[in-house]
Amino acid sequence: MRTKNWIFKNRGQSAQEVEMLAKRYNLPKVIATLLLNRGLKTDEQIRSYVTKSMHGIHNPSLLPDMDKAAERTARAVENGERIVIYGDYDVDGITSTALLYDFLKNHGANVEYYIPDRYQEGYGLNIMAVNKLAKSGAKLMISVDCGITAVGEVSLAKVLGMETVITDHHTCKEKLPEDAVAVVNPKIPDCGYPFDGLAGVGVAFKLALATAMYMGESTTECFNRYCDLAALGTVADVVPLLDENRIIVDRGLKSLADSKRPGIRKMLELSGADKRPLTSSSIAFSLAPRLNAAGRLGNASTAVELLLSSDEKKAYEIALKLDEENRKRQMMEQKIFDEALELTERDPLFDKKRVIVLAKEGWHQGVIGIVASRICSRFYKPCILISCENGAGKGSGRSVDGFNLFDALSNCEEFLTNFGGHSIAAGLNINSADIEDFTKKINQYAEKNMKPEAMVPSVKIDCILNPAAVSVKNCRALSVFEPFGMCNEKPVFAIMNQTILAIGRMGMADKHLRLRAGSGNHVLNCVGFGMGEYMDFFRQGDRVDLAFQMDINTYQGTKQAQLVLKDIKKAASPADAG
Repeated sequence: MRTKNWIFKNRGQSAQEVEMLAKRYNLPKVIATLLLNRGLKTDEQIRSYVTKSMHGIHNPSLLPDMDKAAERTARAVENGERIVIYGDYDVDGITSTALLYDFLKNHGANVEYYIPDRYQEGYGLNIMAVNKLAKSGAKLMISVDCGITAVGEVSLAKVLGMETVITDHHTCKEKLPEDAVAVVNPKIPDCGYPFDGLAGVGVAFKLALATAMYMGESTTECFNRYCDLAALGTVADVVPLLDENRIIVDRGLKSLADSKRPGIRKMLELSGADKRPLTSSSIAFSLAPRLNAAGRLGNASTAVELLLSSDEKKAYEIALKLDEENRKRQMMEQKIFDEALELTERDPLFDKKRVIVLAKEGWHQGVIGIVASRICSRFYKPCILISCENGAGKGSGRSVDGFNLFDALSNCEEFLTNFGGHSIAAGLNINSADIEDFTKKINQYAEKNMKPEAMVPSVKIDCILNPAAVSVKNCRALSVFEPFGMCNEKPVFAIMNQTILAIGRMGMADKHLRLRAGSGNHVLNCVGFGMGEYMDFFRQGDRVDLAFQMDINTYQGTKQAQLVLKDIKKAASPADAG
């Protein structure tokens, strides 16, 4: 059991502020506290957050070069020029491609899409593909979810007579692809766009909206038609669910729940997600893995085809195929995870390293990112897994709060043939011979730049509750904070100084924890997913503090509030307990 820091969120609000806000809006005090914790105090801030109004969607023309991009796209449609959408093989790239393709096709465009093979070509624009597309007669290439670092590839496209519009959301390097007709990215420094957290599909969505505006059309129909795809990619890419992302996902979830797309309906059925209310978690754990399986083990174009298909039978066949590929991915993932753990056990210096770098021949490039995330969570260290073949390595990394992986890779650029990504997730190419030196360099960087608090997992707690506040009513009241996701996580609470009344393991391999705790007349029913090991540290009669999320458990038609545990600590002595 790993020790965790409990960090209590507190923006300095007083009990009086909580009381005033609760009375003004007729809210439970716990809801008022949560709003204040999120920095929401004024009527306008609270109204915008709670209503998720379309007024919070920013004008796409505020994005850099968007007017140029929309004009060039509209002109290509009008003139019947051959357009190619160049996408990426993850869910963000797949949904970006499907969204923009469908939009342009519905406007009569001569359009096709191209997604590189993860295994053969790797991420982003590549010279061979650019050459092939230009020679096929494409006059305009629009990149989605990639391209911001493709300086040479865009220059080649121009030489070959193919113009390029870049739409991306990844961190920019110092030099942008200046030979592009337009470079649209909210992360371009000092671009002035109000929100830099859009996913790649969010930027592609904005191009569709801007092009509709340029053509003199209402954007309402465009927004309603494509917010489902935008929501899918936004949640899957784990970008902040704040600002307009929150509105896109909220509207998109409603559209997905009553989807007009056969492919989405079939995925919901096969995953069982159609049996319960659709949430951002439904996307993250049911839909996204199946779409991702196409690009991880096969051809991502299959997933695009699924999203675009209007044929029920064909959609069902593709959804079945992706479901099977997802099962294969899960087995492959477990095998690589076991092998990665074995490598850590064989490394005598493992405990001293702040960044885990593991490499092996034969690891599937489409799965190592997921495994890197699991290793990162297990040891709470940034982790990079590298698949090697014929002297070349392709890696995928995940990081922890407080350590910017993109900056770390930038510092080690001398050992990399290519890299890109975000602060918490990145990809890289490297010569196998340079992996050892790269490992040393990135760990030296971490020694200097990783803060001590970044090396200890934390539980961020919104507030301490009285046991009486755990109720179905308050669980339902929390729905105002949905959709949940990165930077808008489901609220975490703490209840202090409770007695364990019963404790036991449950689930396959006793992986999970079930616990009953209480004080006075209140009994709390708790479940801890993946917390079976806590049984070795706690027993009946122990006084404990509980960190948890509130949820509603329905059993035989009866609804009951339950605690979904995040951590357990031994309580202070009764006299000192909060």
